[in-house]
Amino acid sequence: MFRPEDISQIKAHGSQSEVIEQQIENFKTGFPFLKLTEAASHYHGIIKLSENEIQKYISIFDEKNSNELELLKFVPASGAASRMFKSLFTALDDLRKGKTTDEIKNNKEVVLFFDRLDQFAFYEDLQKLAASENKTIQEIPAHKLLEWVLLEQGLNYGNLPKALLKFHRYTETNRTPLEEHFVEGALYSKNSSGIVNLHFTVSTEHQKAVEEQIAEIKPKYEELLGVTYRVSFSNQKPSTDTIAVTLDNELFRNKDNSLLFRPAGHGALLENLNDLEADIIFIKNIDNVAPDQLKKPTIESKKALAGILINLQEQIFFYQKKLKEHHPNTLESAFYAEVANFLENVLNITPPQNQYFSEKQELYHYFSNKMNRPVRVCGMVKNLGEPGGGPFFAVNSDGSISPQIVESSQIDFSNPEQAAIAQKATHFNPVDLVCGVKNFEGKKYNLLEFSDPKTGLITIKSSDGRELKAQELPGLWNGAMSDWNTLFVEVPIETFNPVKTVNDLLRKEHQAK
Repeated sequence: MFRPEDISQIKAHGSQSEVIEQQIENFKTGFPFLKLTEAASHYHGIIKLSENEIQKYISIFDEKNSNELELLKFVPASGAASRMFKSLFTALDDLRKGKTTDEIKNNKEVVLFFDRLDQFAFYEDLQKLAASENKTIQEIPAHKLLEWVLLEQGLNYGNLPKALLKFHRYTETNRTPLEEHFVEGALYSKNSSGIVNLHFTVSTEHQKAVEEQIAEIKPKYEELLGVTYRVSFSNQKPSTDTIAVTLDNELFRNKDNSLLFRPAGHGALLENLNDLEADIIFIKNIDNVAPDQLKKPTIESKKALAGILINLQEQIFFYQKKLKEHHPNTLESAFYAEVANFLENVLNITPPQNQYFSEKQELYHYFSNKMNRPVRVCGMVKNLGEPGGGPFFAVNSDGSISPQIVESSQIDFSNPEQAAIAQKATHFNPVDLVCGVKNFEGKKYNLLEFSDPKTGLITIKSSDGRELKAQELPGLWNGAMSDWNTLFVEVPIETFNPVKTVNDLLRKEHQAK
């Protein structure tokens, strides 16, 4: 299948020919759908906290954190902002082809952008550009304004990462999402020594620009918030890239006959996460931020989720320790019954059929396997129609059933029963995770061992005008974490403020009071 030069290219990419062969096989066979058993809900699978419970779990987190917890805030931030400006790029292209300003305003998104231009946090920067030409914004033609927003002669927002765009306007200054994560970090992931560990995954081409902004803002926020920031970065590893194939599942070759590798989606970040170590890791996307006046629900819910994680881990660690220190036959039947009850009624894991009728030794290994794995507490918001994954119960390869975050691409909508379960989903995954990645002895798990390689995604893309098939690795919060112990907790909708298009910044959640 491979030429000698292919083997050399694969090795140079940090991969192996066996891995590429498996990816090609995946293209041929496709990925199996997950088998859903039900949608998680308040009735089963999603915890809804009372105000008293929220305060109780915040206290648990604060007390534990006073004893020097190692905390880390992990922010996937490699995404480019170009997709935010898709409608504006189209409008600019139309203007350059001779269309009039009135003609491009058939697009409602473009009309809204121009009508409310002065409400964006980057408006003052456009004013400065106009002033440099001794003009007001109103005197600048539409095509030039779009060029200033999108291209290098202006703000270059069409080519920057989301992390560096001005999102929020304040009296004294305007903030980027990067800055908002600095502020958030000080408010819920500061340890007892006042240290805030922040880790951003960034693309190699944008790392220098991100580092420059951090060098500028770090001293300011350290003084303002009385903390010390330790900031680290990582790039998506080339070794996680996947091979591209033609629509006939043959190797896709570039014009120079080399193989085409493509980034494998956010699931590739499992490698980055696995390289880090902390007692508690908070995960949240770069664009999901709110201005200061709306941060309170986020801070409280993050601390409460961390308190739930700590509470859960204490019980899991007790079982881990007892299972490790005792021979299967020396443990009492009452202990096995207690673990079974915890698995089924706290972790919501239904055992494979007849598992509880096994010999003690087999039951011991089943419990040891289920207890010795990373833990995540996932915030879930009520489903308001946003695209993406949701909380379900699904069948695992060992026949057990457990809570899973499931993307729509993993569901067989041609199966009426599965489609009906999907339709009953009440909640949505906003990527709001608090993770514990160590066992009772403080040893970190190898996270790569708890991923499901059969949950990837195949999409149709193009290169050099030719269609191709691309493959994504299991998503970070679904397949890549499928073997984690998982709890779903409802969090306030106010904690979910994604920015998918530039006009999302006009929502009240992103506007100053």
